Amino acid sequence: MKSFFGQKKFGSGVTRAASLSMAAVLLAGLTACGGGDAKESAPAEQSSGFHKEGLPIVDEPVTLKVLTMRWGNMGDTFTQNQWLKDLEKDTNVKIEWQVVSSNDWSEQKSILLASGKLPDIILGDQTFSDSDIVNNLSFFRPLDDYIDEYMPNLKAAMEETPELRKISTFPDGKIYSLPTRLPSRPKTKNQPVINKAWLDKLGLKAPETVEDLHTVLKAFKEKDPNGNGKADEIPYTETGLGMDFLNPFGITDINGNNMLVKGGKPVYYPITDEYKEALKWAHEMYKEGLIDPEIFTQDATMTSAKQQNPDAAIVGFTNQWTPDAVFGKWKDQYETIAPIAGPSGERYNPGDPNGMSFNRNELLITSSCANPEAAARWADQFYTNEASIQNFWGAIGTVIEQGDDGTFTLMDPPEGTSADAWYWEQSLRDFGPKYVSPSFEDQIVLNPETGDGLKLEIDKLGRDYVTTPYPNVMYSSEEFQELPTLTTDIDGYVSTMRAQWVSKGGIDEGWDAYLKQLDQMGLEQLMKIRTEAYGRYMSAE
Repeated sequence: MKSFFGQKKFGSGVTRAASLSMAAVLLAGLTACGGGDAKESAPAEQSSGFHKEGLPIVDEPVTLKVLTMRWGNMGDTFTQNQWLKDLEKDTNVKIEWQVVSSNDWSEQKSILLASGKLPDIILGDQTFSDSDIVNNLSFFRPLDDYIDEYMPNLKAAMEETPELRKISTFPDGKIYSLPTRLPSRPKTKNQPVINKAWLDKLGLKAPETVEDLHTVLKAFKEKDPNGNGKADEIPYTETGLGMDFLNPFGITDINGNNMLVKGGKPVYYPITDEYKEALKWAHEMYKEGLIDPEIFTQDATMTSAKQQNPDAAIVGFTNQWTPDAVFGKWKDQYETIAPIAGPSGERYNPGDPNGMSFNRNELLITSSCANPEAAARWADQFYTNEASIQNFWGAIGTVIEQGDDGTFTLMDPPEGTSADAWYWEQSLRDFGPKYVSPSFEDQIVLNPETGDGLKLEIDKLGRDYVTTPYPNVMYSSEEFQELPTLTTDIDGYVSTMRAQWVSKGGIDEGWDAYLKQLDQMGLEQLMKIRTEAYGRYMSAE
């Protein structure tokens, strides 16, 4: 196994020259045994004693090169997952893992795609994006026939859960990448998080409406709830004004693309009346000092420093996945609360009614792969319930305890390690093909006080209010050529005006000119592209 850019080897401070040098090493490694031109290689059935069913997949060992990206310096410890090691032995398919770091991957990827010399398999949806694939389709094999012939587990999953086929269908009607359905995922994304210790000290209840929220944040600002005698409390802060702060007005956006679905139609919400009213409300909060004055200028490091201020908790309210993910030693002061009702009395929560569990591009078989049938059968082994939970959390016997009653219980992480960090160390985690049947999830036992189990408990507060998001649609190559210019100009202008209107006001006076400017920037064309892509997505079967 080779691990490029793994733990402690290369960090974010790599120079451009060193980065290019590493790219050359990576490229040389991939082309050395990346399979070559598949048309010149003997089919797996002839060269290695390929079996269409059962195990092993091949009589004679076959080696596949698998490239995957990991976050930062996570490294390649996941390759020691016992299930993966057993899979290699049981299938006779040997894997040469090539693990790259997100720190350097963008530049390495460009060089790799320009070369056209790819490994046999690309794994993980963060490795190659939609545009990477669509703009280089000749590098990847259409997988429809392979799914029908060699992948009974995935085929059955697609029949049980049609969403898997829908999200994997490209604009030409073919499937080039394989999907995932992660186990035991919540429906909600972020939810309101508030400092419960401050509420208790001030004799206040958790806010239920925007009026309540105003009252609570004002008290947080003025009444020294952290008790240090300083006016250092920040009622609300984030890195930029997160759209989650505007949720009470029906503005929800889990993909950060300024889109939502309303009445079954795609909507660019920065031109809606709801958005306008939300910004007017936010301006009033900002004017009273209830929103961090640095909210539009600070980066994530500055925000984190405030959330984890060493001397005292100084942040009152935010929207998060879970409180323990951001507040460090102050995490026990915070609690997640139900979505806050807006002026209409309605509550809205960002998320997905289908669960935050579906992705595509989790595995691609390249045109360079000399043994695509074996690769397809190897990939299909991941699409069972037990395989999927072991590749999301860790192996049975290491991270998961299998009970005599058919349950699968997540063990506690080692002392000093968070559950999430342990799972990433022991498994492919979010990346790679998986499918857990909804009915199987009843057999999974999670600790409700930490990690994924805690998120499912928190999820109960907001799941009934989850809105339908604009889906993860697929764009054509031609659409991808137009989108970057349109979105850069339009979304950049929207972001600038949002900051101006929240911090300085004037939205009523400037609204018509704002709409006119968006028209001139091509908003109509942007919505045409997104509406057509939405229509293709909804009609996919």
